[in-house]
Amino acid sequence: WLARRWDDPAFPAAFPWFNTQRYWQDRILELREQVALMDEPPLWSS
Repeated sequence: WLARRWDDPAFPAAFPWFNTQRYWQDRILELREQVALMDEPPLWSS
């Protein structure tokens, strides 16, 4: 929703981190970590 509202002058001021390379690199890293965790065996089985 931030991307859709980015042209609203209030949004870049309120969310200055959103339009940075670092922000998106961090989100991609989080997704990669989640994928790696999903590849792990379950912690318990029935």
